[in-house]
Amino acid sequence: MPRARLTPLSVTEAGAALIDEIGFENFSMGLVAERLGVKTPALYKHVTSQADLVHRIAARAMAEFADAIRDAIQGRAGSDALAAGAQAMRTYVLEHPGQYAAGDAASRPTGPDDPIIPAVERVVASWAAMLRGYHLDSSQEIHALRMLRSVLHGFSTLEAAGGFRMDASVDDSFTWMINFLDRGLQDITATASSAR
Repeated sequence: MPRARLTPLSVTEAGAALIDEIGFENFSMGLVAERLGVKTPALYKHVTSQADLVHRIAARAMAEFADAIRDAIQGRAGSDALAAGAQAMRTYVLEHPGQYAAGDAASRPTGPDDPIIPAVERVVASWAAMLRGYHLDSSQEIHALRMLRSVLHGFSTLEAAGGFRMDASVDDSFTWMINFLDRGLQDITATASSAR
């Protein structure tokens, strides 16, 4: 069977699949080349370096991640949007741990046209949409966004790494955490309203 013609997209897609299978920390150009049935130097006609490939995977992952949250919260608000968006994030991290790790690691854009910029902006917009139904004051929104990212990132990456070993349902813990966040966000809104 003839080898498929390589393109930057096909190399990125192969790298994305591989990084989920073997983990971000084990990823290498040699393993991508092996997966594609080529010698490693052949990859450098399509991507400039391993860092470039990881960055391409990160931009792709962040766009998919934003879409997953957006699709999950469509038509929902408040508690429902929070629960659906949080579950979408958790599911994405569990199904794509390597790609998510690449996206998390690729925080610095390479220039003004870097595709990671709009992808990350879409992720932030998806998180903001999860919070919209709480009608937070603009001065509180950045704190809520940081809290949401920290809590969901921490839970999801710990779960993906097998970090929850106690004999209790992880699903129950996740639901408890989302309910806790929901009550806190509702309390902030109620407090702000009563202070007006």
